[in-house]
Amino acid sequence: MNASYLLHDETEQIAFGQMLGQALEGRGQVHLQGELGAGKTTLARGILRAYGHQGAVKSPTYTLVEPYQLDSIRVNHFDLYRLGDPEELEFIGARDLFEENSLNLIEWPVRGQGWLPAADLIIILCVIDVGREARLTANSTYGETVLARLDALVSARSF
Repeated sequence: MNASYLLHDETEQIAFGQMLGQALEGRGQVHLQGELGAGKTTLARGILRAYGHQGAVKSPTYTLVEPYQLDSIRVNHFDLYRLGDPEELEFIGARDLFEENSLNLIEWPVRGQGWLPAADLIIILCVIDVGREARLTANSTYGETVLARLDALVSARSF
């Protein structure tokens, strides 16, 4: 199951992220792909806002992971861009972060290939003339459920 959404500006990207956060219901494995500057962290900011986070969201490029505990939801925001070897994730205790009851947003997942759990949802952000295109692919039954929920939320609001 696939879906594609046109996001004209940062405001729409954050609003889309909030709807995606609602659809995810605080759990799952989400792989965020796209070139540098495509808006992966902006999308993560929107997702975190769905759970009440209003503070800054920075890409954890140097720390590899930034955990957020939001009420009963734990979101782990990974940025693996500077990861030299996937086994480095073991040294920082990342395996413990991939619990069933957490939401893991993983930027640059290809750098953790072979070590990361399978994605429920793969999101590719593409820079286009009029903003960004978000291409979503469900990679599990849960991912299909998320896409169906997201479609219903987006249908209620047009982009």
